[in-house]
Amino acid sequence: MLGRQGAGKGTQCIRLSRHFVVPHISTGDMLRAAVREGTELGLMAKAVIDSGSLVGDDIMVGIITERLDQDDARVRGYILDGFPRTVAQAVSLDAVTAKRPIDMVIDLDVPRDLVLSRLSARRVCRDCAANYQAKGNEPQPWTCENCGGDVVQRDDDTPDAINRRLDLYESQTQPLIEFYSSTGRLVTVNGVGAPDEVFEGLTRAVEQRR
Repeated sequence: MLGRQGAGKGTQCIRLSRHFVVPHISTGDMLRAAVREGTELGLMAKAVIDSGSLVGDDIMVGIITERLDQDDARVRGYILDGFPRTVAQAVSLDAVTAKRPIDMVIDLDVPRDLVLSRLSARRVCRDCAANYQAKGNEPQPWTCENCGGDVVQRDDDTPDAINRRLDLYESQTQPLIEFYSSTGRLVTVNGVGAPDEVFEGLTRAVEQRR
């Protein structure tokens, strides 16, 4: 699924994966796990993530290739969240999935100013990565209602880092819309509205392609 970060894309991808009973493959979650665990990949990616920049194509394609070769993705299909983000990644993904081609790509359309507002207020659980929205009256310390972990602001959710990511989206990821549109695989879904309304639009788009 394509869309600016903060468009609610991650949450909707999780809901779609549960609804259709397919794996939710989030490159962002995979990278953050590597950072937490201090793996070689995590050490390489940490500085890039903290600055709000995009991790290099070679690293991302390697991660995705390994994940898509696992049994659950090969048998049931999958929902990709956060990949591809560039046309070069999309071309590599088509090569990796040549035997099981990508069926459709959804563009979750949300205006930039709304994304900036959402991301600035986003908070995440340090342990289970659950997402929350800060409203200014949160308890301190703030603990996760799911697992009791600390709820914090991510290092890459500062206004400067958010604007850098959005600028990168406009210059590098936006061309993906044209790429997938030219191959007839792109479906645009309005991402403004109540979460259930957006989810209904997403499920309807998927059902129409099945």
